[in-house]
Amino acid sequence: MLKILHVLRSPVGGLFRHVIDLARAQAARGHKVGIVADSSTGGARADAAFAALSGELALGLTRVPMSRHVGASDVSAQRHVAQRARETDADVLHGHGAKGGAYARLCGGRFIRAYTPHGGSLHYSRSSPVGLLYLTVEQVLMARTELFLFESRYGRDVFTAKIGAPRSLVRVVHNGVTVQEFAEVGPQDDATDVVFVGELRLLKGVDVLLEALAVLAREAGATATIVGAGPDAEQFREQAERLGLSSSTHFLAPMPARDAFRLGRLLVVPSRAESLPYIVLEAAAAAVPIITTNVGGIPEVFGPQSSRLIAPGDAPALARAISSALADPAALRDEALTLRARVRAEFSAEGMADAVLAAYGEALNRFRRQTN
Repeated sequence: MLKILHVLRSPVGGLFRHVIDLARAQAARGHKVGIVADSSTGGARADAAFAALSGELALGLTRVPMSRHVGASDVSAQRHVAQRARETDADVLHGHGAKGGAYARLCGGRFIRAYTPHGGSLHYSRSSPVGLLYLTVEQVLMARTELFLFESRYGRDVFTAKIGAPRSLVRVVHNGVTVQEFAEVGPQDDATDVVFVGELRLLKGVDVLLEALAVLAREAGATATIVGAGPDAEQFREQAERLGLSSSTHFLAPMPARDAFRLGRLLVVPSRAESLPYIVLEAAAAAVPIITTNVGGIPEVFGPQSSRLIAPGDAPALARAISSALADPAALRDEALTLRARVRAEFSAEGMADAVLAAYGEALNRFRRQTN
């Protein structure tokens, strides 16, 4: 039985879902689990998710202010994480994302420090001052990490290229989805042609999708539903109006992914960068047809179907892919079922949890040999 403390900053998106799934699976296997997270983000959905999980967290849940960028609150947040590690007598301190990873790895004690980047600092370049700072910090923290857990081979390779090759234990453990998520989701009667589900920010390529919809509007036309919220939401609404898409493209507030999937006949994920996005796994499990870009770990999900992926930032290519997909629903259905079978075999939440626990065990054995 292990005592595991997960540390993350913002309880939103795929990173949060990953931590929730992992914590629940670890607790179900008899381990004692706790979480430390930011108190200023996440809103009602995070509160509800934490409330549903609270009975399974033997080591409890604490939330303290954590800033997105480097700030004064980092000192108190890191001290809180160190205090929780001591109070719980943790065996594993698992940091998620750049901030969670930094807080966990700055601690010292008789526990292993595991780190899953989830993209985070890896999206930055050394050519910018902020990128130089974050990637330099990552280099320094490498020596304070007993276990690196990458959710994709892509993430591992980018880390090595931008930061260096870790000397400690490295494992690639793909994100996974639960058995219940393989229940099929079909479009509702008034579904639009296309649906986007995710954070409304430039990194996610919503502007590229809107440009593609404008191209389609000059031809046969296509309707779209965009579900989500984010820092660039107003910019995208203004772009849709400027492109003449106001009547054919609707923006809706965030909602559960499976509810959002019903709003369109085709999910489009036009990201400029990703690690291993849950939205692709969730849609694939539900047999929702997908068009997405050739970025991050997405080719690892599609495997033999990777030739279907399109280049990021290419609105004309995205428009052609959407048009072709909508013109041949039978082929689209076959592709969706083929991808669903691959995800069922290779990307299960149970397999993810087992692989992470096995990696903890390897790292703990190595750590104890070195410190005894």
